[in-house]
Amino acid sequence: MNPWLKGVAASALLLAAGTLPVQAKDIIIAHVYDKTGPLEAYAQQTQRGLMMGLDYATHGTMEVLGRKIQVIQKDTQTKPDLGKSLLAEAFGDDGADIAVGPTSSATALAMLPVAQEYKKILVVEPAVADSITGSKWNRYIFRTARNSSQDAIANALAIGRPNTYIATLGQDYAFGRDGVAAFKAALKGTGAQLVYEEFAPVQTTDFTAAAQRLFDALKNKPGRKIIWVIWAGGANPLARLNDLDPKRYGIELSTGGNILPALVAYKAFPGLEGATYYYYDIPKNPVNDWLVKEHEKQFHSPPDFFTAGGMTAAIAIVTALEKAKTTDTETLIKTMEGMSFETPKGNMIFRKQDHQALQDMYAFKIEVDPKVAWAIPELTRVITIADMNVPIENGR
Repeated sequence: MNPWLKGVAASALLLAAGTLPVQAKDIIIAHVYDKTGPLEAYAQQTQRGLMMGLDYATHGTMEVLGRKIQVIQKDTQTKPDLGKSLLAEAFGDDGADIAVGPTSSATALAMLPVAQEYKKILVVEPAVADSITGSKWNRYIFRTARNSSQDAIANALAIGRPNTYIATLGQDYAFGRDGVAAFKAALKGTGAQLVYEEFAPVQTTDFTAAAQRLFDALKNKPGRKIIWVIWAGGANPLARLNDLDPKRYGIELSTGGNILPALVAYKAFPGLEGATYYYYDIPKNPVNDWLVKEHEKQFHSPPDFFTAGGMTAAIAIVTALEKAKTTDTETLIKTMEGMSFETPKGNMIFRKQDHQALQDMYAFKIEVDPKVAWAIPELTRVITIADMNVPIENGR
């Protein structure tokens, strides 16, 4: 028999017997995120952290279940409709097994129904609006990022004390409004009183009128007076408020943590108190030790806020795949509900009811060191998972 025909015949026999070696296809992770636009600094960190996390979790092989991991990137340009169509493209045309992203809460909310339509998991990182794992949630959504309630509860515990009066300034969209609502609810158990809420458009640069309303709401109050700011993006409302001299009314400023470039501006606020999701020098665990060391080696700088988040998403995905031993969505959901995993912040747990990652937060007080380019959020207290009663808002 012709040798070629003999080879074909042999292959046919193997196939009939079910023993023909099959090449496993790559595991495709789609990173659909706001690569360009007002949140691109955050997005770049997330992408860097995602790749470093995959490297760490796979011990440098970029393989899991004997299959190569392929990451495809899609830029939403911080446009919700574009994010929605790109996620559909990733699942429908690119064959993505799982997706990560985005940065903007508005973009994330537009993407949630797509995960449900395609019955594929979307790991939300770093968008934080409560409604993502609340009223708009579906069972295909898991979030490694902290949510607005976790941010707000941590900040409320950091600054809320008896005889304290607080007014808030937030951005007028899901991130700001959800954050203030959660902060208000968490503040009730601290003895502090929330007396006024101010919301401003995302692109606001002139805070003069808003500041005057905030000052008027607080200036005649007895005791400690604080304006708590929740803001994301390029504007610097803290500096603008400070320029208008709140100290003349005995008013302090407070806010949550931020990325290192933003912490440069915090040098003007020694003693400022708040709570943060991450600062590279705070968590003490092997995962964070690796991240800090490798980031310094590769990029000659410490890892930042959202770098840790991207790494966390990657570790969660690899952990889930290893435990589930498959990319099948239903098996992954069962595996991930209640799953604990180690991150740069220590242990996290996906809550079964809403798939929100429960995690520690960190209360801080700003210290200024002339040898350091940014202000240092000096740890004053670890706010543990047990300290935070994070609401479940999806009715499940």
